[in-house]
Parts: sequence; structure tokens; C-alpha cells
Amino acid sequence: MLEKNKLQEEMENAINWIRNYVQNSGAKGIVIGNSGGKDSATVLAMAVKAIGKENVISVFMPCHSVNSDLEDAKIVSSTFDVKLLNIDLTNAYNQMTDEITRKLNTQLSKESTINMKPRLRMVTLYSIAQTLNYLVIGTGNLCEAMVGYTTKWGDNSSDFNPIGNFTVDEVLEIGKMLGVPERILEKSPNDGLGGQTDEEKMGITYNQISEVIETGSTDNENAKNEIIKRFKASTHKRNLVPIYQFERKNYLKNKQ
Repeated sequence: MLEKNKLQEEMENAINWIRNYVQNSGAKGIVIGNSGGKDSATVLAMAVKAIGKENVISVFMPCHSVNSDLEDAKIVSSTFDVKLLNIDLTNAYNQMTDEITRKLNTQLSKESTINMKPRLRMVTLYSIAQTLNYLVIGTGNLCEAMVGYTTKWGDNSSDFNPIGNFTVDEVLEIGKMLGVPERILEKSPNDGLGGQTDEEKMGITYNQISEVIETGSTDNENAKNEIIKRFKASTHKRNLVPIYQFERKNYLKNKQ
């Protein structure tokens, strides 16, 4: 983990980066998915510090979710005095899965239904953002990205992301610096999509992921191998869509 002084410096740089990014884009504000978890809470706190609470909207998007998540989302929005919209996606999710299943004439795979939820959430956030001339801010951390613990075109999609180069431990420390409630920071990381914590699903811990990122090793060889395996398998989630290339004239390319 970064030393405290360095982390403080990078946190302040990231907050200034948010402010400049929004100003340069001409957007009026930021919309953020508020899950009631540490990542979204920390990013929300950074956004408020960068552009002011009146320019930030948080959105809780339940989809067969547990009530405690809503309570935590309310705590986060109340702590930083940010507007909270509660947009229930359960019916949209049910209708979509039922319709696809009926037309496909087979049950959807478990993974496809799990990933459908964050994709519906991103549709919701972008609908709000485009209507209000806001930007969608990302809330995924470095550890998640390195092992592909994200949904393509779901929670890994946003206009910009201030914590994408911070590990889980660093995000927690930033949250503490900015006054995120202990209840939120101490929660076991859980994406709310499968009834288990993130670490239970992956079979590895965020501490182990951080260690491999920072040192190339960890105390558990099996965990290290699993992390490397996941990193390689999830490369496509960190790259732009591959496009078949061939030589052709393209005047606009020279204007980039």
C-alpha cells in the first residue's frame, strides 16, 4: 500500500482530477451508483469534495436486493448530504429474463442473469446522466480490475474513474480520510449479486491480490496462481473492443 503521505497526495490529485475532468467536459455534474459499499461511498465523498454536493446525484438500484443495502446507501447519501434516487430494477430484470427465456426456449445461464443486473444499472445511470448533462463516475478499484471481477458493459463502464488505480486497502484509507462511516468501510465486500462476499466467490482475498500487484508474490502459492490466471483470462475486460484493421485512407484519424 502507498505510504500515508503519498496516498494523501494522490487522493488530493484524484479529487482535483475529478474537478478538472467535469469542468473540461462541460458537464453540469456527476451521477454515481450508490450501493452502500466502500468503493461507491469513497468515490461519492471524493466527488462531493471536487464539485460540491449540489452537483452530485447518487442512485440506489435494487434488483432482488437485501434491505440492509438500501439502509447503507441512505447512510452514505445522508453523511455527505447528497440526493439519493431509489430506482427499483426488479420488474425490468424479471421481464427481460422472462422474455429472452421464452424466445430462446431455454433457461438463461446463471452467469448471464448475474451480469444482467449491473448492465441494467449502467443503462439507468447513463439515462439519468444524458438527461441532465451529467457524467457517470466509475467506482471500480484496481484489485477488481486486475482479476476481472467486473461486468463488461456493466460496472466496469463509466465516463471516468478516480479509484481505478487504487487497491482495496488504499480505497479504505481514502474513505477514512474523507469521513466515510465505519459501518460502510467495515462491511465485507459484496456485489449483491449472488449471496456471497466477493472473496468467497473468488476464493482469494483482496489482500492477496494487492500483494501480487505490489510485489509479484503472496504467502499462498495457489492464490498467486489463481490471481495470475484470472488476470490473463480477463484481459478483454481491460482493453478496447478489438477491431479488424487494414490499410485505408482516414482523414479524421490524423486529427486525433
